[in-house]
Amino acid sequence: MLKKRLPPLEPLIAFEAAARLLSFTRAGAELHLSQAAISQQIRSLEGSLQVKLFSRSHRAVQLTNEGREYLHTVAAILKQLAGATMDIQNVEFNQQLVLGCDQSFATQWLAPRIAQLRELLPAVALRIIASDDYGESLGAEVQAAVLHGDGHWPGFYAERLFAEEVFPVCSPDYAQQQPRQDWVSWLLQAQLIDLADSHWNWMNWRLWLGGNDIDEPLGNRHLQINSYPLVIDAACLGQGVALGWRYLVDDLISAGRLVRPLQQSLQTEFGYYFICREHLQDDPTIQRLKHWLLQAFEADSACALPALLD
Repeated sequence: MLKKRLPPLEPLIAFEAAARLLSFTRAGAELHLSQAAISQQIRSLEGSLQVKLFSRSHRAVQLTNEGREYLHTVAAILKQLAGATMDIQNVEFNQQLVLGCDQSFATQWLAPRIAQLRELLPAVALRIIASDDYGESLGAEVQAAVLHGDGHWPGFYAERLFAEEVFPVCSPDYAQQQPRQDWVSWLLQAQLIDLADSHWNWMNWRLWLGGNDIDEPLGNRHLQINSYPLVIDAACLGQGVALGWRYLVDDLISAGRLVRPLQQSLQTEFGYYFICREHLQDDPTIQRLKHWLLQAFEADSACALPALLD
């Protein structure tokens, strides 16, 4: 236990002041204590440590080698503790927004727009918790979130931002390297990048192909990754074909890092939702966040899907 291994705080403060000033008298004046009180605290600390920290003479005190070594750590830790205390005292918790989201949304859509969100809420301290674990992305401190699902989260208000539409994506170089033929044969011969994820409602290649009436066995499934952002990174780097979610990959397609090699897509009953705790529905900050998200996706939905590869 730390309690058994750590000395009391007061003697450490006295030691730091006396060691820095090399004077028990001046340390006492700084801490509004008597010279005798400082001396007593130092003796108590030395007794606890079983180490002599000062060499004492009639007119002066000097640090021992052990005292000098101990001072480096004690001074640094006390400064960090003081700084952390000031930080936590200065946080305006009533102006903090804790936003949860999954890794995919955080990386592919939100990260490039954080500056816009901070401009929207300039007086709010923004904290983003990005996790595919609902225990984190919907933890007790989370006020609002953007998550993939069916719209049902007990205890939360939910409003859909966009429906789920999924289609294959790959790098331009990878698309050009593969011989062109009918799209089914092309896809079944391509290296398919699998998302090895525990979420039952996330699309995978078997579900996507089945939804497009393709029941043939998958050939090249030699790359599985348990993080969707890494799946997309691998596709951008020419490692194969990944499933791309509309809106999450649109920026990468517009930037030319990904292309849609096929016309086919698949829509499901799932989607991405803005959710917030029911008692916060009318909170002004939550309302501004919701309207910003709705307007952003309404504008995006008005735009045509990124062009298919010729």
